[in-house]
Amino acid sequence: MSLDTAVDTVGLVLHPSKPVGDSISTIADWARGHQGRVLARTSDAGRVPDDVEVVPDDEFLARVNGVVALGGDGTMLGAMRLVIDRPVPVLGVNHGNLGFLVEVTPSTLGAALEQLASGDFTVESHSCLTADAGEAALATRFGFNDVVLARLGRTGAVSVDLTLNGRQYGYYKCDAVVVSTPNGSTAYNYAAGGPILSPSASAMVITPVAPMAGIGRAVVLGAGDRVALTVAGDSAPVAVDVDGTASGELAAGAVLSAGLREQAAQVVRLSEGAHQNRNSVKLSLLDLPLRRDQLLELIPERLRENAQLER
Repeated sequence: MSLDTAVDTVGLVLHPSKPVGDSISTIADWARGHQGRVLARTSDAGRVPDDVEVVPDDEFLARVNGVVALGGDGTMLGAMRLVIDRPVPVLGVNHGNLGFLVEVTPSTLGAALEQLASGDFTVESHSCLTADAGEAALATRFGFNDVVLARLGRTGAVSVDLTLNGRQYGYYKCDAVVVSTPNGSTAYNYAAGGPILSPSASAMVITPVAPMAGIGRAVVLGAGDRVALTVAGDSAPVAVDVDGTASGELAAGAVLSAGLREQAAQVVRLSEGAHQNRNSVKLSLLDLPLRRDQLLELIPERLRENAQLER
């Protein structure tokens, strides 16, 4: 998906502890040279220079037409959730380790901002899960990777009944139940033996972790399906994690419902081919069956030439 609108008001979303000051300075310098504006939220007031405008969250969300997330995939996911009611392009700058969502490094941030300013980029639409347990502590949550129901302690098992579009289909008895988006399918879902879904698929997948009884295989569902998971009376206490963040607990009889919300976020892509190659290399670390020559094709040509010279 292409986007014709240039970004001139950038909002900053910062990792809570990583040193990202150099990247903030790069963005502030860019704004001064391009008559752009940089906004930060009140919670980050002590971490930004004086020429970054600090505003309340509601004003931040109303004014920005692009967001730069400085951190790793977790910071990127937080930025996507932040603007979910008004999706604007989100660019990730990798101050972390292995990242699937973030595309830019601090050293290439200046060039990336030039592309944002000129509108020379595309946006990749991401779906998310909407999860709701009908309680104040578990009001609607948005998961761009997954929603997980796991046992709270080391004993017992998660036992939940599955209802799909109002019709009961069976139950799970396992260590955890993972409900995943296509983009999140390479994470916990994959580790539990679930399928990898294409990012372009309008689908979600439910996968039991270490099933003991009931449904033992992954189930792929459509975008219009609505899932309800009811905690059974014989279940261990259940913890709910959304995108790896603890989001509450469920007791016996509680019901968590989940569905897919399409086009919930716009992720900036500056070089689609390069991003796909990087992710192909990262996926090879997940033990996808790539031959040695296929893996070699994913290495940049300059590095391939160096490797041949060293033989």
